[in-house]
Amino acid sequence: MTRRRAYWLIVAFAALPRLAVLLHERGDVIASYVDKGDDFARTFLSSGSYGFLPGTPSAYTQPLYGFFLVPLYWIFNRSWLTVGLAQIIIACVTALLVYELGRRYVSQRAGLAGAVVATLQPYLVWHDVHMNREILDQALAAAIVLATLRLAERPTLAAGVVAGAVTGVAILGNVRLVLLPALLATFALMCAGRAARVPSVALVAAVALILAPWVVRNRVSVGCATLTTDGRALWKANNPNTLARLENGKWIDDVPPIPGAPPTPQDAGAVYRRTGRVVKTDECEQMRFYRRRAIDFITDHPADKAKLSAIAARMLWQPSVTRTEGRPSAGGFVDTARTWVESTYMIVLYAFGALGLLVMPRRLAALALMLLGYDTLAAMVFAGETRYRIPWDFLIALAASAGARARPAPPRSGTVGPWPDRCVAKARLDEVGVT
Repeated sequence: MTRRRAYWLIVAFAALPRLAVLLHERGDVIASYVDKGDDFARTFLSSGSYGFLPGTPSAYTQPLYGFFLVPLYWIFNRSWLTVGLAQIIIACVTALLVYELGRRYVSQRAGLAGAVVATLQPYLVWHDVHMNREILDQALAAAIVLATLRLAERPTLAAGVVAGAVTGVAILGNVRLVLLPALLATFALMCAGRAARVPSVALVAAVALILAPWVVRNRVSVGCATLTTDGRALWKANNPNTLARLENGKWIDDVPPIPGAPPTPQDAGAVYRRTGRVVKTDECEQMRFYRRRAIDFITDHPADKAKLSAIAARMLWQPSVTRTEGRPSAGGFVDTARTWVESTYMIVLYAFGALGLLVMPRRLAALALMLLGYDTLAAMVFAGETRYRIPWDFLIALAASAGARARPAPPRSGTVGPWPDRCVAKARLDEVGVT
């Protein structure tokens, strides 16, 4: 099959089911469970301020998704069709990136199968047409893996800058990835050795360069140099009431507020939309207040935090979609599909994915394990849910496509160290008779 034909086939598998879901869900796309980026985008277009309130800049969210919505609203207006079609395009791009990843580092057949299996994940088909920042996380995750493998394969300065730039943009969409550059640089050094030293530094420097404008903006306009002032999200996942809420089928958003605590910027935005009244808030002070409370809970109650971490890991990796009270489209066919269709799909994917880790190229397998492990640790610190795992599920799909073949390739000769497909050509000098 030619690449062009494979591209069209993958786009069809990605787009057609989502178009059907979009038409079915059109009444809820911009009406229910919208992301905070939607509020930021609308405020920016109406007043020029990126936040909840006109004239009041905010850093109370991760900025990338709002930046994604701004040009869409400006050019096409805010509608279910605008958001849905744009996100379907991003889903197609993600599937094509997964195909290229598999084609280059496993096989064309594995790339095609992995892309199709990843894009047809039942929960993903539904989730991708609703407002959510994970739609961008998925595409950027695939781009990160491609760029990192390229860096490990050919450790040049340009490859390091590209990998760092992509990772920096991903962090603007998901602050949980803030330590990911260190992991990627470590992987490149393990794979390419000394040749990757300068490119790894370039990777970290490129990340810092991408993040710097947003951090400086927050220091000047909001009052503190930070990626996000939403310290309350960390506290909601780490306080004495969280465990009971999760065990009773609720979510961290159901944790009761601290008595006497001032309204958050999001609360102030809700008041403004209802009444037009402006409520002043101190985002930076609130960030420090909630962050300090969360850290105190972790240090003072390590046993409870260990239980929360275990629950977060389970909720992240359970094959069925996390069921919490107040979830979107609770009850009916959608809920049944979340429980049975998604769980069946993921159990099969997990089984073949585990097998595939044994037969796929070790460099890709190692990077996949490192990234999935990082995602798990992040969930254990914050909170775990299906939507926090799906940006990386394509790695499982690629492994599953390799595992379905279950024919391990014969080991290469002339390999050095723990990586059979060592990235640097000099690692195979014995293949040309150099000892």
